Amino acid sequence: MAKAVIIALDFGSAQEALSFLGVFKEEKPYVKIGMELFYKEGPDIVAKIKDNGHCVFLDLKLYDIPNTVEKAMRSLRALNVDMLNLHAGGGSDMMQAALTGITREDGTRPLIIAVTMLTSIGQDCLRDELLITAGMEKTVSHYAKNAMRSGLDGIVCSPLEARNVKDSCGEAFLAVTPGIRFANDNAGDQARIATPALAGEMGSDYIVVGRSITDSRDPVAAYRRCVNEFFK
Repeated sequence: MAKAVIIALDFGSAQEALSFLGVFKEEKPYVKIGMELFYKEGPDIVAKIKDNGHCVFLDLKLYDIPNTVEKAMRSLRALNVDMLNLHAGGGSDMMQAALTGITREDGTRPLIIAVTMLTSIGQDCLRDELLITAGMEKTVSHYAKNAMRSGLDGIVCSPLEARNVKDSCGEAFLAVTPGIRFANDNAGDQARIATPALAGEMGSDYIVVGRSITDSRDPVAAYRRCVNEFFK
């Protein structure tokens, strides 16, 4: 099974993102293009980064009625990204519609993963604002099972839930985990975090790393450190 460190390109312009990637002379890191960059630059930024040899996780977190999501996925087919996501909270019909929309005539498609609970959400928010009393691990595991039964390839969760997801859904079901920080980093706006090493130990297949790399004085060294810790 493939594993990778994915760099979150949380930049406001194509110029910033491409300038950042230009410092990587030996590696071609897997990257995540999220809403900020995609909404500013549109599909062209995906094409440019793909043309430069990078795998792309397009992080748009689709969440709407099944018909709308199916049509949106159909529109995204031509981008030829490597991974796409949507919200598991949209339900099984929506997730199945997404698969229908993204699958090409020849049967090929990118990896499709479902966001369970954002890593910014803690237990208090889950209980008091979302009115979910089952607890974080049980909720994430339940959403993961729904995604697996819907035919998706995996889910997005925090590293802290990755092992439980693997135990519930099997080792082949992917756990893509943001909320990654080095041991000496500030948690920022994340509530459920782990180091690259801990994420690897807990069963993460892909880790998504943003500020710990992009805000570093030496992003290449930070990326290599992350890879070394995750794969140790």
